[in-house]
Amino acid sequence: MKVLLIEDETLAAERLQNLLAGIGPTIEIVMHLKSVQAAIEWLKTNPHPDLILSDIRLLDGLCFEIFQQVKTEAPIIFTTAYDQYAIKAFEVNSIDYLLKPVQSEKLSTALMKVKTRTSSTISGIDYIELTKLLQASKKTYKSRFMVRLGQKIVTVPVEKIAYFFSENKLSFAVTTDQKRYPLDQPLDELVDVLDPQSFFRANRQFIVTFQSIAEIHPYFKGRIKLNLTPPATEEVIISSERTPEFKSWIDQ
Repeated sequence: MKVLLIEDETLAAERLQNLLAGIGPTIEIVMHLKSVQAAIEWLKTNPHPDLILSDIRLLDGLCFEIFQQVKTEAPIIFTTAYDQYAIKAFEVNSIDYLLKPVQSEKLSTALMKVKTRTSSTISGIDYIELTKLLQASKKTYKSRFMVRLGQKIVTVPVEKIAYFFSENKLSFAVTTDQKRYPLDQPLDELVDVLDPQSFFRANRQFIVTFQSIAEIHPYFKGRIKLNLTPPATEEVIISSERTPEFKSWIDQ
Protein backbone atom coordinates (compact mmCIF):
# COMPACT_ATOMS: atom_id res chain seq x y z
CA MET A 1 0.00 0.00 0.00
CA LYS A 2 1.42 3.35 -1.07
CA VAL A 3 0.60 6.14 1.41
CA LEU A 4 0.84 9.91 1.03
CA LEU A 5 1.43 11.55 4.42
CA ILE A 6 0.35 15.18 4.86
CA GLU A 7 1.38 16.46 8.29
CA ASP A 8 3.10 19.71 9.32
CA GLU A 9 4.25 18.64 12.82
CA THR A 10 7.57 16.79 12.62
CA LEU A 11 7.05 14.63 15.71
CA ALA A 12 3.49 13.70 14.72
CA ALA A 13 4.74 12.72 11.24
CA GLU A 14 7.51 10.58 12.70
CA ARG A 15 5.03 8.88 15.02
CA LEU A 16 2.74 8.00 12.09
CA GLN A 17 5.69 6.72 10.06
CA ASN A 18 6.75 4.46 12.92
CA LEU A 19 3.20 3.21 13.48
CA LEU A 20 2.74 2.40 9.81
CA ALA A 21 6.09 0.60 9.70
CA GLY A 22 5.01 -1.49 12.69
CA ILE A 23 1.67 -2.42 11.13
CA GLY A 24 3.15 -4.04 8.04
CA PRO A 25 6.19 -4.07 5.71
CA THR A 26 3.97 -3.71 2.65
CA ILE A 27 3.07 -0.11 3.60
CA GLU A 28 5.24 2.45 1.82
CA ILE A 29 5.16 6.21 2.47
CA VAL A 30 5.72 7.66 -0.99
CA MET A 31 5.94 11.28 0.20
CA HIS A 32 5.63 13.42 3.33
CA LEU A 33 4.24 16.93 2.71
CA LYS A 34 3.58 19.76 5.17
CA SER A 35 1.28 22.26 3.44
CA VAL A 36 -1.87 22.60 1.36
CA GLN A 37 -0.01 24.09 -1.59
CA ALA A 38 2.72 21.44 -1.59
CA ALA A 39 0.09 18.69 -1.54
CA ILE A 40 -1.85 20.24 -4.43
CA GLU A 41 1.29 20.52 -6.56
CA TRP A 42 2.40 16.97 -5.73
CA LEU A 43 -0.98 15.40 -6.50
CA LYS A 44 -1.16 17.26 -9.81
CA THR A 45 2.20 15.93 -10.98
CA ASN A 46 2.46 12.43 -9.46
CA PRO A 47 0.49 9.16 -9.57
CA HIS A 48 -2.04 9.15 -6.75
CA PRO A 49 -1.35 6.82 -3.80
CA ASP A 50 -3.49 3.99 -2.44
CA LEU A 51 -4.20 6.03 0.70
CA ILE A 52 -3.88 9.62 1.90
CA LEU A 53 -3.27 10.21 5.62
CA SER A 54 -3.71 13.91 6.34
CA ASP A 55 -3.81 16.28 9.28
CA ILE A 56 -6.68 18.75 9.04
CA ARG A 57 -4.97 22.00 9.98
CA LEU A 58 -1.76 22.54 8.01
CA LEU A 59 0.75 25.38 7.80
CA ASP A 60 -1.28 27.30 5.20
CA GLY A 61 -4.88 26.29 5.88
CA LEU A 62 -7.33 23.39 6.14
CA CYS A 63 -6.44 20.30 4.14
CA PHE A 64 -9.92 20.23 2.59
CA GLU A 65 -8.66 22.91 0.17
CA ILE A 66 -6.44 20.22 -1.35
CA PHE A 67 -9.33 17.97 -2.28
CA GLN A 68 -11.46 20.82 -3.56
CA GLN A 69 -8.76 21.57 -6.13
CA VAL A 70 -7.49 18.07 -6.91
CA LYS A 71 -9.87 15.17 -7.47
CA THR A 72 -8.65 11.83 -6.17
CA GLU A 73 -10.09 8.36 -5.80
CA ALA A 74 -7.64 7.54 -3.00
CA PRO A 75 -9.27 6.91 0.39
CA ILE A 76 -8.47 9.61 2.94
CA ILE A 77 -7.98 9.25 6.69
CA PHE A 78 -7.89 12.52 8.59
CA THR A 79 -6.00 13.06 11.84
CA THR A 80 -7.39 15.74 14.11
CA ALA A 81 -7.14 17.37 17.50
CA TYR A 82 -10.63 18.89 17.15
CA ASP A 83 -13.18 18.47 19.92
CA GLN A 84 -16.29 16.29 19.97
CA TYR A 85 -18.48 18.94 18.34
CA ALA A 86 -16.32 19.10 15.23
CA ILE A 87 -16.01 15.32 15.10
CA LYS A 88 -19.76 15.13 14.55
CA ALA A 89 -19.11 16.68 11.15
CA PHE A 90 -16.90 13.73 10.22
CA GLU A 91 -19.39 11.15 11.44
CA VAL A 92 -22.22 12.75 9.48
CA ASN A 93 -20.10 12.74 6.32
CA SER A 94 -18.97 9.12 6.88
CA ILE A 95 -15.30 10.10 6.86
CA ASP A 96 -12.57 8.16 8.60
CA TYR A 97 -10.74 10.17 11.25
CA LEU A 98 -8.22 9.55 14.02
CA LEU A 99 -7.79 11.64 17.14
CA LYS A 100 -4.29 12.81 18.04
CA PRO A 101 -2.12 11.38 19.41
CA VAL A 102 -2.85 8.53 17.01
CA GLN A 103 -2.90 5.06 18.57
CA SER A 104 -1.58 1.98 16.75
CA GLU A 105 -4.73 -0.11 17.23
CA LYS A 106 -7.04 2.59 15.92
CA LEU A 107 -4.77 3.23 12.94
CA SER A 108 -4.84 -0.49 12.11
CA THR A 109 -8.64 -0.50 12.30
CA ALA A 110 -8.84 2.54 10.01
CA LEU A 111 -6.57 0.86 7.46
CA MET A 112 -8.83 -2.20 7.46
CA LYS A 113 -11.84 0.05 6.80
CA VAL A 114 -10.01 1.61 3.85
CA LYS A 115 -10.18 -1.71 2.00
CA THR A 116 -13.98 -1.56 2.01
CA ARG A 117 -14.23 2.02 0.78
CA THR A 118 -15.42 2.74 -2.76
CA SER A 119 -14.68 5.59 -5.13
CA SER A 120 -18.32 6.70 -5.00
CA THR A 121 -18.03 7.11 -1.22
CA ILE A 122 -14.93 9.24 -1.63
CA SER A 123 -16.25 11.43 -4.45
CA GLY A 124 -19.45 12.03 -2.49
CA ILE A 125 -17.73 14.02 0.26
CA ASP A 126 -18.76 17.69 0.28
CA TYR A 127 -15.56 19.39 1.45
CA ILE A 128 -17.02 22.89 1.29
CA GLU A 129 -19.84 21.93 3.64
CA LEU A 130 -17.42 20.04 5.87
CA THR A 131 -15.25 23.16 6.15
CA LYS A 132 -18.28 25.21 7.19
CA LEU A 133 -19.24 22.66 9.83
CA LEU A 134 -15.75 22.63 11.31
CA GLN A 135 -15.46 26.40 11.34
CA ALA A 136 -18.81 26.62 13.12
CA SER A 137 -17.69 24.12 15.75
CA LYS A 138 -16.45 25.16 19.14
CA LYS A 139 -12.75 26.05 18.85
CA THR A 140 -10.34 23.92 20.83
CA TYR A 141 -6.81 24.71 21.89
CA LYS A 142 -3.62 22.77 22.40
CA SER A 143 -3.62 20.72 25.60
CA ARG A 144 -0.13 19.19 25.38
CA PHE A 145 3.05 19.18 23.29
CA MET A 146 5.16 16.24 22.17
CA VAL A 147 8.86 17.12 22.41
CA ARG A 148 12.04 15.22 21.74
CA LEU A 149 14.64 14.81 24.49
CA GLY A 150 17.62 12.92 23.17
CA GLN A 151 16.44 9.48 22.06
CA LYS A 152 13.00 9.73 23.68
CA ILE A 153 9.79 11.71 23.22
CA VAL A 154 7.99 13.23 26.20
CA THR A 155 4.60 14.90 26.58
CA VAL A 156 4.39 18.33 28.21
CA PRO A 157 0.89 19.41 29.39
CA VAL A 158 0.02 23.02 28.59
CA GLU A 159 -0.91 23.75 32.21
CA LYS A 160 2.70 23.09 33.24
CA ILE A 161 4.10 25.66 30.80
CA ALA A 162 5.04 29.05 32.27
CA TYR A 163 5.96 30.73 28.98
CA PHE A 164 7.29 30.24 25.46
CA PHE A 165 10.22 32.10 23.95
CA SER A 166 12.27 32.16 20.76
CA GLU A 167 16.05 32.28 20.50
CA ASN A 168 18.16 32.12 17.34
CA LYS A 169 15.05 31.20 15.30
CA LEU A 170 14.26 28.27 17.63
CA SER A 171 11.23 28.01 19.94
CA PHE A 172 11.22 26.73 23.51
CA ALA A 173 8.67 26.05 26.25
CA VAL A 174 9.70 26.79 29.83
CA THR A 175 7.77 24.90 32.50
CA THR A 176 6.93 25.96 36.04
CA ASP A 177 9.59 23.56 37.35
CA GLN A 178 12.25 25.43 35.34
CA LYS A 179 12.69 22.87 32.55
CA ARG A 180 13.20 24.00 28.96
CA TYR A 181 11.87 22.03 25.97
CA PRO A 182 12.56 22.64 22.24
CA LEU A 183 9.51 22.90 19.97
CA ASP A 184 8.98 22.50 16.22
CA GLN A 185 6.55 25.40 15.80
CA PRO A 186 7.53 29.09 15.66
CA LEU A 187 5.76 31.49 18.05
CA ASP A 188 3.58 32.77 15.19
CA GLU A 189 2.01 29.31 14.92
CA LEU A 190 1.92 28.63 18.65
CA VAL A 191 -0.17 31.70 19.38
CA ASP A 192 -2.93 30.31 17.12
CA VAL A 193 -3.24 27.03 19.05
CA LEU A 194 -3.03 28.43 22.58
CA ASP A 195 -6.03 29.62 24.61
CA PRO A 196 -5.89 33.46 24.50
CA GLN A 197 -7.40 33.64 27.98
CA SER A 198 -4.36 31.86 29.39
CA PHE A 199 -1.57 33.03 27.05
CA PHE A 200 -0.54 36.50 25.86
CA ARG A 201 1.91 37.38 23.06
CA ALA A 202 4.07 39.89 24.92
CA ASN A 203 6.38 40.58 21.96
CA ARG A 204 8.13 38.77 19.12
CA GLN A 205 10.21 36.69 21.52
CA PHE A 206 7.75 35.77 24.30
CA ILE A 207 4.30 34.27 24.89
CA VAL A 208 3.52 34.41 28.62
CA THR A 209 0.94 33.09 31.08
CA PHE A 210 -0.54 35.06 33.95
CA GLN A 211 1.08 32.65 36.41
CA SER A 212 4.53 33.32 34.96
CA ILE A 213 4.37 37.07 35.65
CA ALA A 214 6.18 37.77 38.94
CA GLU A 215 6.28 41.57 38.62
CA ILE A 216 4.98 44.29 36.29
CA HIS A 217 6.90 47.57 35.99
CA PRO A 218 6.20 50.78 34.04
CA TYR A 219 8.91 51.32 31.45
CA PHE A 220 10.09 54.10 29.16
CA LYS A 221 7.70 55.72 26.66
CA GLY A 222 4.52 54.00 27.85
CA ARG A 223 5.95 50.50 27.70
CA ILE A 224 5.75 47.76 30.34
CA LYS A 225 8.50 45.50 31.66
CA LEU A 226 7.71 42.01 32.96
CA ASN A 227 9.74 39.92 35.39
CA LEU A 228 8.96 36.27 34.81
CA THR A 229 9.20 33.15 36.92
CA PRO A 230 11.17 31.08 36.18
CA PRO A 231 13.46 34.01 35.26
CA ALA A 232 13.86 34.71 31.54
CA THR A 233 17.27 35.01 29.93
CA GLU A 234 16.45 38.50 28.62
CA GLU A 235 14.14 41.41 29.41
CA VAL A 236 10.50 41.06 28.46
CA ILE A 237 9.22 44.42 27.24
CA ILE A 238 5.69 45.09 26.02
CA SER A 239 5.42 47.94 23.51
CA SER A 240 3.26 50.98 24.11
CA GLU A 241 0.97 49.81 21.30
CA ARG A 242 0.42 46.44 23.00
CA THR A 243 0.12 47.83 26.54
CA PRO A 244 -3.67 48.53 26.45
CA GLU A 245 -4.36 45.00 25.18
CA PHE A 246 -2.09 43.54 27.86
CA LYS A 247 -3.90 45.49 30.60
CA SER A 248 -7.27 44.23 29.35
CA TRP A 249 -5.94 40.66 29.29
CA ILE A 250 -4.44 40.86 32.78
CA ASP A 251 -7.66 42.35 34.18
CA GLN A 252 -10.07 39.73 32.78
